Amino acid sequence: LFLLIVLRTLIVRGEDENHIIDDDDDDEWGANVEPHPDPNDEDYDDMIYMGRYDHSDERRRVGFDEDNGVKYIFGTSFDETHKAIEEADLHHDRVGPDAHSDLPQNSGRTREQVLFERRHKNITNQGPKPFGYFDSHELDGGMIPPRVVRVEPFFLDDHLVTNQEFGKFIRSTYYETEAEKYGWSFVLSSFLTSSDQLETAETDPEAEHWVAVEGAYWRRPEGPASSYKYRENHPVVHVSHRDAAEYCLWIGKRLPGEREWEAAARAGHWGPSNRTMYSWGEDPTIAKDYANLWGNGTFPYVNHAEDGWRGTSPVKTYPPNAMGFYDMIGNVWEWQRGGKHKERIVRGSSYVDSVDGSFNHAATLGARATLHGTTTTGNVGFRCAKAPKRRTEHHYVHHDEEVHGELAIEDQFGKRDAIPQRGWEDRFGLDFDEDDRPRRKVVKPRTTISTEL
Repeated sequence: LFLLIVLRTLIVRGEDENHIIDDDDDDEWGANVEPHPDPNDEDYDDMIYMGRYDHSDERRRVGFDEDNGVKYIFGTSFDETHKAIEEADLHHDRVGPDAHSDLPQNSGRTREQVLFERRHKNITNQGPKPFGYFDSHELDGGMIPPRVVRVEPFFLDDHLVTNQEFGKFIRSTYYETEAEKYGWSFVLSSFLTSSDQLETAETDPEAEHWVAVEGAYWRRPEGPASSYKYRENHPVVHVSHRDAAEYCLWIGKRLPGEREWEAAARAGHWGPSNRTMYSWGEDPTIAKDYANLWGNGTFPYVNHAEDGWRGTSPVKTYPPNAMGFYDMIGNVWEWQRGGKHKERIVRGSSYVDSVDGSFNHAATLGARATLHGTTTTGNVGFRCAKAPKRRTEHHYVHHDEEVHGELAIEDQFGKRDAIPQRGWEDRFGLDFDEDDRPRRKVVKPRTTISTEL
């Protein structure tokens, strides 16, 4: 029976190499032609879907059978010199054999041609840029010059992770944060419970107003004499990059990438014509009604609290942006996925920043900074993201039988025998390479390996 099925499969493949497999053939041809799940059937509490919608009255989400990602201008809010190039790229229809690399701003040349010219040009006195180099604006730290980027659809928490939510994680897993492990964390000097601590405690050499306080961690935000009680709905702080990643992993999510985060922060204001400086528009004088920032007063000791808060504020205190996300500007910085261990990325600005960049960072939608991965401080928190469900696709890799054992057919219950199962033809390759090495079927990864944990 097994040999007959193999023979039948080879005959069918030889009759028509260009045969198009319909949905009705799924049971016969295996898992690689299963349709993608409908993104309209997937929702999560307190999370918002970011992706393309159709133009119908119901505003349904575009499926994965066509391009459903988000394309927008990524970078600092202060640079407007590249609007013409970005607008041309946003409206450029990528067609033809080089559909993914056509660059309209380079006179029709492909991406490969442009990169070749860049790599073979004469080196200036400044020398080549190192890998991972990021040119940032002096006011908000955003990338200069801005450029058009694209992100796949994703879900993102509509609010920052709170003390109450993080406490459930700690009680369920007995997790020890890095601030607890090291025994100290950074606290703003004006928030110290005793002025004597200024004389004895060490300060951050790059930020003299942040003091290393022994015993400060997420339950004791200002030190042993403080408590997070009555602040359960405030964003959790004094968490490192690893602490944030561990929480997201525990809850079945992950940290967002900074491009994902900025796409959500800009909330549909993605093109040159409607790109804004802040989540509420262009007017900096009304910032106190929309974000928790330092406001008027001399940093770090004088804060008149025009917005109602001198430190962190409860999540959902201020109006959300057009997509429904809260605190995308101000309150606390947010850890992002990726970066290097010594330069982990944070986005969003915090309550110590100013609206115009007169001190600390300018609290714009392009605000960006980097911190050491183990840094814990009173103005850094996080929120989580999640990728929508997609079909599982497979590909073949060479299998060394001397190392991994002999290949065998295995059913869905883990039993190995010669009885063909559904999708059996995808479990091994019938058309081997020239060296005739055996191959085995493995799940095809969709994302690069993360270095968060």
